[in-house]
Amino acid sequence: MQSTLAPASGLDTRAGKYLTFMVGKEEFGVAVLKVREIMGMQDVTSLPLTPPYLKGVINLRGKVTPVIDLRLKFGLPGIDTTERTCIVVVQVHGESAPIVIGIVVDEVSEVVTMASGDIEDTPDFGADVATDYILGIARIKGKVKILLDIDQVLSRNEIHSLEAVIQ
Repeated sequence: MQSTLAPASGLDTRAGKYLTFMVGKEEFGVAVLKVREIMGMQDVTSLPLTPPYLKGVINLRGKVTPVIDLRLKFGLPGIDTTERTCIVVVQVHGESAPIVIGIVVDEVSEVVTMASGDIEDTPDFGADVATDYILGIARIKGKVKILLDIDQVLSRNEIHSLEAVIQ
């Protein structure tokens, strides 16, 4: 993984506040500045002929918003929703402008402030394993949290497809 140190300052740009959440048995974090809101699970309108991880769309204050299931995107088996299942609404880079998407997570944990000393670079798993979407691995209170670069979780083609859905 490329270093995320700012060249002039030597500061780690990964440090900051993260919303942490569970997907399966793992805890993930996404930068709070990318989060627009957290909502309970609601009815999602399915779309035909879309990838399994694309749950469908919701009406978010008059705007069609795509919803992806992180479990399915990460290759985990799907599960029934519970009272703790949430949709985290995030803003990601689109082709021409930012777009808003919902990500289904098993449960939201907390907001954590992470210092650069808490974050390690992503291990190199070889050329066959893509880890572009992982900002780093954090160790907080004896637990490991995987920090996501939410802009990289979906490929450019996947973002392009989502933009077509909401246009």
